[in-house]
Amino acid sequence: MISYLRHDEIDRLSWDESVRNSLNRRVYAFSWYLDVVAPGWEALVSDDYTSVFPLTRGRKAGVSYLFQPFFAQQLGLISSVPVDTVVADSFLSAIPACFRYIDIQVMPDFIPGSGDIELVQRFNHELNLMKPYNEISSAYSQNARRNIRKAEESGLNTGSNIPPAELVDLFRRNFGKKEGKLNAVHYKRMEELMNISLEKGIGNVRAAYGEDGLLSSAAFFLSDGNRVYFLFAASAPSARENGAMFRLIDGFIRGNAGKPLILDFEGGNDPGLGRFYKSFGASETPYYRLLRNHLPALINTGLKLGRALGEKLK
Repeated sequence: MISYLRHDEIDRLSWDESVRNSLNRRVYAFSWYLDVVAPGWEALVSDDYTSVFPLTRGRKAGVSYLFQPFFAQQLGLISSVPVDTVVADSFLSAIPACFRYIDIQVMPDFIPGSGDIELVQRFNHELNLMKPYNEISSAYSQNARRNIRKAEESGLNTGSNIPPAELVDLFRRNFGKKEGKLNAVHYKRMEELMNISLEKGIGNVRAAYGEDGLLSSAAFFLSDGNRVYFLFAASAPSARENGAMFRLIDGFIRGNAGKPLILDFEGGNDPGLGRFYKSFGASETPYYRLLRNHLPALINTGLKLGRALGEKLK
């Protein structure tokens, strides 16, 4: 039996144990992480918490909906048993009818058979670090190698665990307006994620400084189980000349090569980012954007809903 639980009804210890032991474990699904990126989140759970499904709800213009929160690439069904179409459909059917619009991102094993669902394939990029560094780096692109050499010759200094606020500020100053989707609330949440991760001993902020002592690039790596997430990063214009970000990523790979880890770069639907991640030998892995629209036709017309609504509601 699948139960719908409001936020204060969730057994957080059982929830986190379920995520920890799941076959498709992702850090985004832990209760502490959801608390930051989707305050007040709700859930579907099986009787024994063998399978759990976070419901990241929102409401706007009188519409209750489910959306994918920023900084949580994939959610959906987290399970310690294999997920088939029957299981996927049963959880989708258990989503309360009040959520008339759904626009979320689910893991690749979640393939429902329902005819009113649209699945759009998206791509992540992952790099297996189990091989020796020399073998991993032999798959680097010529551009990556050139930028790493440039970084070695440019007098960069590297450090770790700089204050998260410095990374957030670097992003805001150099990408904030261009990126356009993040606002003050999102920046606060990312800083909170980094601070909590540092307190838990699973986060690391790495930085590269130019010869002038100014911050050139910084990146936040979040470790969970056998997966390390390249969760947030930013560079100053100087990084284009000194290869600072290439230096940071190569340094992480060099320091962790030979370990049973997956470096999860996240993202990759943007062609430019995809090329950047592949320049380190990363491979594409799929996941899905799941859409379901049960809104009345009048509302769809009046609010110009459809896929565009997903962007407006976020």
